[in-house]
Amino acid sequence: MKRRHLLGGLAAAAAVSACARTETDCEPGAAAAGESFDWSLVTSWPPGFPGLGAGVDNLVKRVRAASDGRLNIKVFAAGELVPAFEVFDSVSRGTVEMGHGAAYYHRGKLDAAQFFTAIPFGMNLNELNAWLYYGGGLDLWRELYEPFNLVPFPTGNTGVQMGGWFNREINSVDDLKGLKMRIPGLGGEVLRRAGGTPVNLPGSEIFTSLSTGAIDATEWVGPYNDVSFGLHKAARYYYYPGWQEPAPALETIIHKEAWDSLPADLQAIVETTCQAITTDMVAEYTYGNTMSLQQLKNDPNVEIRRFPDDVLSRLKEISEEVVTELADSDPKVKKIYDSFSAFKAIAEENQRISEKAFLDTRSS
Repeated sequence: MKRRHLLGGLAAAAAVSACARTETDCEPGAAAAGESFDWSLVTSWPPGFPGLGAGVDNLVKRVRAASDGRLNIKVFAAGELVPAFEVFDSVSRGTVEMGHGAAYYHRGKLDAAQFFTAIPFGMNLNELNAWLYYGGGLDLWRELYEPFNLVPFPTGNTGVQMGGWFNREINSVDDLKGLKMRIPGLGGEVLRRAGGTPVNLPGSEIFTSLSTGAIDATEWVGPYNDVSFGLHKAARYYYYPGWQEPAPALETIIHKEAWDSLPADLQAIVETTCQAITTDMVAEYTYGNTMSLQQLKNDPNVEIRRFPDDVLSRLKEISEEVVTELADSDPKVKKIYDSFSAFKAIAEENQRISEKAFLDTRSS
């Protein structure tokens, strides 16, 4: 993990000489600014994947440029070094220095982590970022991951997703019964209680599973990524809204020892770049979803439909039960739930008279 080398004997000598000339006490880390670091990063995404994968590639390129080559990170897509759902464990053990994925993939191992990706009928993008960066959410996230030797950073968000692709119509709650659907996180538990069967699959397996009938439906992301996977060729009905993932945040995780080995300026570059990637990814998805939706609207083999009100109402009711039960199961979860819920409650009032009021007015 600590693979590093000096940029050159001259640079090191210059640093020592500078200390001597100024007759100051050079701290042990003073010369560390001349060191370079070679890290590995594993992801949960298929190779070359638009949006999610591109965001990771963009992250490492920006970090390399901003650090003048002092921090070089090699990216391994899902399956190239570790499976998609083993990113958390690999970074926690220190097998690699960094990882990128989604916190709700850790369900069953760390249930509270789901609050840092998506909660069904939870906060939207602006609300979630406000809570993370200014409402104490990020502090709670780092506190939760500390026992696993991990330092998390929000890095990317797709915005509100779609409800998913279905090979059969959903006209009532009864149509969810017996439905075998790829849906991770708490959304999967909600579907189970509604009578369906949740399946957790990595992105690379979704198209084949849907087209062969191994599953009846899938949620993935939105038009941008769904079209790139060809999901419109595997199912006819495309439902919205994405009740299960209103603003799924993505995470960069760094092994604590690796993070502590970086000098302060490189730490600042990583942290700032992670936040910049979120902004960039949101813009990419807004554009990509806009363009891809037009393609789907013009496809005679695709029907874009809104979930019936009674279906959404029942899913919301179950979601509240699931999240409340989860909070009551563990004091750590309860602490995060209380903070999340308190901010969501007051944020809704602001959204109601700002974003929602404007969009309702604009579309009327």
